[in-house]
Amino acid sequence: MSHLSVYLYHFKVIFEAVNKVEKIILASPRGFCAGVEMAIKALAWMVRTFDAPVYCYHEIVHNKIVVDRFKKLGVVFVDDLSEIPTGKPIMLSAHGSAPQVVQQAISKGSYVVDSVCPLVTKVHHEVKTRASKGFHIVYIGHEGHEEAVGTMAVAPDSITRVETLAEVDELPSFAEPVAILAQTTLSHRDWKDVAEAVKVKFPKVWSPGKSDLCFATTNRQGALMKIAEQCDAIVVIGSDNSSNTRALEKLAREFGCENVFRVNGVSELPKSLSGVVGITAGASAPEELVTQIIDQLVPTHGVEEMKIAQEDEYFPPPRHIRQLQIAIETITTVMLGGDFARRKIVDDRKLAASTVLALLAN
Repeated sequence: MSHLSVYLYHFKVIFEAVNKVEKIILASPRGFCAGVEMAIKALAWMVRTFDAPVYCYHEIVHNKIVVDRFKKLGVVFVDDLSEIPTGKPIMLSAHGSAPQVVQQAISKGSYVVDSVCPLVTKVHHEVKTRASKGFHIVYIGHEGHEEAVGTMAVAPDSITRVETLAEVDELPSFAEPVAILAQTTLSHRDWKDVAEAVKVKFPKVWSPGKSDLCFATTNRQGALMKIAEQCDAIVVIGSDNSSNTRALEKLAREFGCENVFRVNGVSELPKSLSGVVGITAGASAPEELVTQIIDQLVPTHGVEEMKIAQEDEYFPPPRHIRQLQIAIETITTVMLGGDFARRKIVDDRKLAASTVLALLAN
């Protein structure tokens, strides 16, 4: 055996003794959902189009890394529109805003983009429709969560929020017919138990033909359940204020994994990780964080991806961004004397938000 071979052999033995992570199992789907993709790319357009500062009502998505990156580019996140000077560009977050907030922003901002997720818009529409038909809505959602606050404001006199079985028990007997709707980012297990209790209490309750739970939330939970029993530890990437991330963390424990760690990034990884480590990411966590954590752990037996679904959903940019894109295309074509019929149409379908974030960081 050559000296080099001996050296490499000893290096391998030492490396495997020091590195206790044998294998990584990646849950798939994970990370950015279609709504987050849309919102991040929309705010990136705002940053590139308008002089700083650009204001955003609430965090664009619930992820510290994403928010901090936009802050460095001059985006100011506020929780009250009164903090925004009149005449500044404003973006409303992906979680959805109360109707009065949208109107106030329009009256105050020089250019306003509502980046609400279409799935949240669907729930807002159902609230408005059911309320107009005389229903009282029992809404399952987290107290104080931005999506829940915005949804309840659509018909505040016709909606009651519940989160626990005890809160369902305390509901009065409404004189009106009852409908049930839910926050899109809830854990399916939490939602199911509370929803069943509502249906027992109100046997004639109206419910939508399709679950309010976001397909991305459901897919990420399903993928995690697929890998949980195989793992000695599970790392859930995402911020503490992300509802769907916390749901993943809770679900991992419910499925029997004792060592579950929610982290924002590499710096928060525990040093005690060993054996088979499962990794997933909340719907607002960038894929770059997954890559960084894999590089840090360096599993001796490699990485396996467990995929349960292929997500091809695409949400186009918000209406005002599309209008802005068309205006820029038209002006540029006319000023440069181009052929209007053959002008290049902006299409961000194949441009990933993770790529956009990386470009913004440069």
